[in-house]
Formats: sequence, C-alpha cells, structure tokens
Amino acid sequence: MVFSLVSLCARGVVSDHSSSPCWLRWVPRELFRPLLEAAFTSYRPLAVGELVQRWPERTLRVGGRRKQGQTAPNRLCIQALLLAVVRGLSDQRCALQILDLCGLQGDEGGMGDPMGGWSLTVALCTMVVQARAGAQRALRREGERERKRFSDLEREKDIKRERGQWKRGKEPNGDEVSNDRERLELMEDLGEEEMIKGVRRRMEIERKRDSTLAGLAGSKKENEERGSDVLVHVRADLFVNARSWERVRVALSTSGPLKLQCRYLRVEEISVSSIRTLLDLLPHQGLLGIDVRYSSLGVAGFAELLPLLSTFPALNSLRLHYCNLDFRRDHPGHEEALRDMSQGLAQLQELRRLSLTALRLPGQLRVLLSSLPQPLEILELPYLSLSPADLAYLSCSHHASTLQQLDLSENRLDENTLPSIRRFLSQASGSLQHLSLSGCGLTDSLLGLLLPSLGGCWALKSLALALNPLSISGLTDLVRMAVRMPSLRQLLYPNPLEDYQPGLPDLPSSAQLLDWPLDETTNINMTSSQLNRVLIESGRSDLFLTCDLLNYDKDLVD
Repeated sequence: MVFSLVSLCARGVVSDHSSSPCWLRWVPRELFRPLLEAAFTSYRPLAVGELVQRWPERTLRVGGRRKQGQTAPNRLCIQALLLAVVRGLSDQRCALQILDLCGLQGDEGGMGDPMGGWSLTVALCTMVVQARAGAQRALRREGERERKRFSDLEREKDIKRERGQWKRGKEPNGDEVSNDRERLELMEDLGEEEMIKGVRRRMEIERKRDSTLAGLAGSKKENEERGSDVLVHVRADLFVNARSWERVRVALSTSGPLKLQCRYLRVEEISVSSIRTLLDLLPHQGLLGIDVRYSSLGVAGFAELLPLLSTFPALNSLRLHYCNLDFRRDHPGHEEALRDMSQGLAQLQELRRLSLTALRLPGQLRVLLSSLPQPLEILELPYLSLSPADLAYLSCSHHASTLQQLDLSENRLDENTLPSIRRFLSQASGSLQHLSLSGCGLTDSLLGLLLPSLGGCWALKSLALALNPLSISGLTDLVRMAVRMPSLRQLLYPNPLEDYQPGLPDLPSSAQLLDWPLDETTNINMTSSQLNRVLIESGRSDLFLTCDLLNYDKDLVD
C-alpha cells in the first residue's frame, strides 16, 4: 500500500498527542478526514476523540468496504469515537448531523483487536441511551437554574413591596379615604403584577426550552426547524441476538438527541414476536437487508413476517439460515402457509438477493421464485434438497439471465439434473460472476459433461467446487478449462481422491470428504505444484488456485 504525502504527514501529526492543543484550533476542515484516517490507522484513540468532537462537516462516514490487507478500526478507537459523538452534542464547534458506521464491524479476535458486529451494536445502543440521559440531565440543570432565578426575583419583589407599604404607613396627616385609595391601588398593582408574572413565567419557560435545545444543538438548526429533537442520525448495521435484544429495543424506542437507524439487520436465535417488535421500531426508510439465522420461524412464522418486510421500500436482500422451514413434512396448513409466503414475497418490489440455507424446500422453488416481481441478481440455495423439477424451473425462469451469483452447494447433482444446470449456464453466460457447486457429488464423468458449459460463462470471476469426489486427472482437466476463461480469478478445487487415506468409499459424500483424513505419506503439495504448472504453461498469473475451503473468499476478486 502506497501512502500519499498528506497521509504520511497526518500520521506524524497525530502521533504526538501532547501537541494537539496547538494544532487542533488551526486545522482547516479539509484536513480533518486525513487526520482521522491517520488516527485510526495508527491506533490513536485520543486523537480520534478530539477530531470527532470538533467535526466540522454534517456527515462522517467510518467503515465501509475495506481494501485487501486493510484491517478494521481498533476497538479503543471506536469507543473513543462514540464517546466523542456524545460530547459533541453540546460542543458548538461540532457540525455533525449524520454518522454513518455501516460496515465498521470487524471479526472478533482479528488483527488489531477490531470490534465485532455484536459488540458494536451493544456499544451503539449504550451511546444512544447515554445521550438521552445526558440531555435530560442538562434540561434538569437548566430548569433548576431557572427556578432559582425566578425565586430570587420574587423574593426581591416581595422585599420591595414590603418596603413600599412601610413607607406609606409612616406618612403624616393621612386620612382614611386616602388609605382606602392606597389599599385599592395596591390591590390593583398586585393583581396586575401577578398577571404579568404569570405571563412572564410562561415566556421564561418557553425561552428556557428553546435556549436549552439551541445550546445542545449548536449548528444543528435544520433538525429543530423540522420539529425534531434529533441532533445526530446514526446509521449502522445491527446484530441482535437473545442477549442484546432488550438493549436494542430500548435504544430504538428512545427519543433523544441521537437516532439509531439500520442498513442491514442480522438477528440470531430470537422468536418471531421479537423480530416483529424490532421491525416495528426500525425506521422504514433505509433498511436494505435482513438476515435471520438459527431462529425457529417455521413456515407460518415466515409468512407472518413477510407483510412487515413489505413496508420497507428499499429492502433488497432477504437471507434465512437454518430457520426450521421444512416442507418435507406433511403438516396440515402447509399449503396455505406456502401460498401466504408466495404472496408476501410478491410484495417485495426491490428484492434482488434471496438466500435460503437448509430450509428443506424440495419441489417448491417455482412457487417461491415465480412470485417475485423483479428478477434476482443473487440466489443462494445451499442445503435445500432441490429436486430435478426445481432445477428445471431455475434454468428457464426469468431470473436465469440476470443472476450474478448462484450458490447450489450441497444439492446433489446427477445425470438427471445435469441438463438443467447446463441449460441454466447457457442462459446466464453473460451475467454470472460467482458460482458455487461445492459438495454436489460431481465425479470426473459428470464434471467432463459440465466443463463445456462452464467454459462458456465468459463473465465468471470465481468458481467453487470443493468437496466433490474428483481425481487428479479430473482436476487437471478443470484447470485446463479454467485458464481459458479470461475473467476467472479464483478457483476453489477439492483435494483429489488420491490424497485421502485408504478406505474411502468409491462415491463418498461431502461429509465423508470433509471428515476423512488425508494420507500423510503422500506429498499434498504435489497436487498444487501439478496444477500450478498448468497455470505457468498457459501464462495465466492472475488466476488464484486454492483448496483452502475455510479461508476462501469470493469477494476478494471484486
């Protein structure tokens, strides 16, 4: 990574925190961004806090998609950023109105101690609640000061009134008529004074409220003109499980200077009613995707959630993983629930990504996909027990020619389903960029029939074929085909059958290939060397070959 001169100088500036009082007041707004990036890169949480508390622009974006080799921001730096946002609410120098933290989360325990999605969500919710409590404390303090000032003014008026009465009582030659007149005038003055005091009290209360909000808002007058107490909108990806659900619920339902908004929502191991509560609390504008995992939705629960999802106009991604949707069981009411699911999916006007993992929907793919109003771009169907009828529908559906990514992992392929796969590849040859057929039971003979169709996918960037029972001869034919595909950048291939210890069945399953030990007596690197020799002979240096299933990442080629 090559650093620019500005970034190198920024690193030098933030490295010495003792000098920050000297340069912070003179920094032009154009240099705040490179200084903040340098503070994150150099793990300088104090510099991060000082810069964010004085942020001169309306919008601050931290996170987003990272470049290859770039680590996520440090946990301490993120905590310093969140604390500075709260402090900046009462700092007139801070112009921040929109804080975008989408994609900020990293992998727990990764390089540089990043903050994972679960920890970041809890920290954001804590920040929202603390900001609300701080605003309430500021209002109470201001109210106490105003009440004290009012009581001092009233005490001073009482003293003046008593002095005036004492002086009038001391005047000589005063007759009864004049005393009555004075008493009437005094009563009128007191009544008028009480009325004026009541009007003044109302005016002071209104002025107090306006001045308090103005003091907290600073330069954020646009929010006040909209009649809202929100000073900063915080946009992030939220990760919610059973332990953090209550805290997220409180933060989303809290009205205060910080408003939490969600781009992608990921929930795990929570009930349908809890998911409904979250969806009701989320702002309807801005939610792009929802990911539900390990939650026992059932067919009826999923059908119950779909009408709520249709209220989010920008929703383009729906992912369900291990949610106990099983159509193999003959339960009463399944046909009606499936019809409700189809009608609910038809309401998702902007849906472009659909991921259904281990939901056991054999023979139901047509019912689900045919109802979608727009063709999909990403379709992930691993562990779905797809039937030949499902694959036949997919090959001729209106989604085939627009799909950019397809995952059919762990759906068994054979001579009966291979024609449908070849027909689909022909339809998607100009659009398909990522394909996964891992664990599909592809043998050398089946792969030989599929290779011509794979070679015709001229837009394909990554191909995953792990956990298929292929020999070294079949792998060599695969690589020879791959080097003739100009767009292909990554190929995930399986360990050949020759590398396993003896005793493996003739047609092993993907689970057996995953668990069966490799033969330590053979040189496993020999396979890699033989395949790389094909790359060298073809002159392809931009194609990456790997058999590392755990560390394979197709997104690295984008």
